[in-house]
Amino acid sequence: MGKVSGVGTIEESLFARALGETASAVNQTLDQLLPSVPGPEGQVVEAMRYAALDGGKRLRPFLVCASADLFQVPRARALRAAAAVEMVHCYSLVHDDLPAMDDDDLRRGRPTVHKAYDEATAILAGDGLLTMAFEVLADPATHPDGAVRADLVTELARGSGAAGMVGGQMIDLRAPELDLDEAGLIRLQGMKTGCLIACACRFGAVLGGGNQDGRAALGAYGQAIGLAFQIADDVLDVEGSAGVTGKATGKDAAAGKATFVSRLGLEGAKSQSQRLVEQAIDHVGIFGPAAEPLRQAARFTIRRRT
Repeated sequence: MGKVSGVGTIEESLFARALGETASAVNQTLDQLLPSVPGPEGQVVEAMRYAALDGGKRLRPFLVCASADLFQVPRARALRAAAAVEMVHCYSLVHDDLPAMDDDDLRRGRPTVHKAYDEATAILAGDGLLTMAFEVLADPATHPDGAVRADLVTELARGSGAAGMVGGQMIDLRAPELDLDEAGLIRLQGMKTGCLIACACRFGAVLGGGNQDGRAALGAYGQAIGLAFQIADDVLDVEGSAGVTGKATGKDAAAGKATFVSRLGLEGAKSQSQRLVEQAIDHVGIFGPAAEPLRQAARFTIRRRT
């Protein structure tokens, strides 16, 4: 994690620029895919836009585009697939913030959707984003080959469903009664966070016709950085502030939740996240220098402050 002759700083600056460029491009894509509509139903569309266009790091879209670049996928196709993944991610945040889940009032420095609108609208906005994601993937504009589109749909369904993100959220809700050990936490976060990130990474191989070895390597990379990302979140919940992170901090400890920090200690959690980043970097070694953006993304997961 140390810097030698400013190399770390230069690398971080270049990555931040690349991440920002991808974020700008995917924001434009989301804006085009979610136009405002007239009539009383327009409120849910505005809530969908509020949830999807409110910024954020756009790490998952970046991973879609960076993995797609390994296979020379046209950027327009990659951006549509990236937008679909981000829609699912944003829907999960909208529902996660609801009083029945984490009951949060602040997300990315703004009122959460159910605070900006109301709970019913927030539920419908999440539903709308989820279903819209699959509509985008099923459109020939995303890929002319129907088999590839079906593969994308299957990947996203598995990554976001009961065997992935939704299942992980269920375990998270029950975590206080389960008294999870480290293995249990790894399984929880591997499902809740890692599965969708791994899906984003595999999307590039699906779009570009990559072989099974390539898909497996990208999926393993995604799972590793997904877990590192969550450990970093646990650290930020202890060390961060709402003014910097854009969301409430200290909630896990207040709720008595088991986290990687509570199980491993602060320094132990940081060491574990560093090991995971190194594992992720090893996984994409088969792609050579072309995978440098993915290596930078792995390092970013534990350097970020939001």
